[in-house]
Amino acid sequence: MTPPPHTDIRATGWISRLPAPLRPYALLARLDRPIGTWLLFLPGLWGILLPGGVAAGERLRLAILFGIGSIVMRSAGCVVNDMWDRDIDRMVARTAGRPLASGALRMRQAALFLALLLAIGLVILLQLNPLCRLLGVGSLLLVGLYPLAKRFTWWPQLVMGFTFGFGAPMGYAAAAGRIDAAWAALYAATILWQLGFDTIYGFQDMEDDARIGVKSTSRLWAGQARRFVGACYALAVVALLLAGWLAGCTIGFWVAMALPAIALGWQVAHLDSTDPRRCLMLFRSNRETGLAVALAILAGLTGR
Repeated sequence: MTPPPHTDIRATGWISRLPAPLRPYALLARLDRPIGTWLLFLPGLWGILLPGGVAAGERLRLAILFGIGSIVMRSAGCVVNDMWDRDIDRMVARTAGRPLASGALRMRQAALFLALLLAIGLVILLQLNPLCRLLGVGSLLLVGLYPLAKRFTWWPQLVMGFTFGFGAPMGYAAAAGRIDAAWAALYAATILWQLGFDTIYGFQDMEDDARIGVKSTSRLWAGQARRFVGACYALAVVALLLAGWLAGCTIGFWVAMALPAIALGWQVAHLDSTDPRRCLMLFRSNRETGLAVALAILAGLTGR
């Protein structure tokens, strides 16, 4: 019996209980796969927790706003990506079932849905300080450009890191009301972390990408997968430690950072670029890794 094609679309579960007209929109927004929302939210949470001198109530308010905003803006990013990539997605086994690629939704419907999501995002953005609003508007350029990167560069995962990782500098700016060296180190750490795990994610599509001419760091570094991802993760840990030092984190941060460092090392040790299901599993494990970083930063707040 021929196994079904590898896909990360989950049309079963709670998605299947939605009214039929709403299901394609839920799938377009990737609501069946919350891992992307987590990976967008967690850097924002790091930024909210990192600066000292912020009241606990204000951190909680910002965390709630960023949580809602992550759902909305991750959904908007997925819509933009699928609008750009609908023709490519039809030729890739993992993505052929996406609503725009399969014809379940038309471009006009996707555009209206995108407008609704952006309107909700704007309402959330207006609850933040002026610096954060400015950064938020600037991030839209990255959201729009990311789907083009795979057509013109071997480094679309790096562009994704700048885009998906933008929650970290926004969270820091929202909490601290400023941009400084700790802000920059945290953003660098997030970019490197996301470059590593999105390269792992891209290993799922290498055969299809090669066939249709899509570029990626996954294809570029397939022969040295562990070395490349390991370097990304090692530099991400160094940048996180630098951010913690610049922000004045206490001893709890330095001790607790051992856990995410070990988790990242475990990913590298178990990486097999030829096994799509293992790559997807390793990619998803970054939610727990990101939570471990958040706990380390929280532990570093003691005494500040």
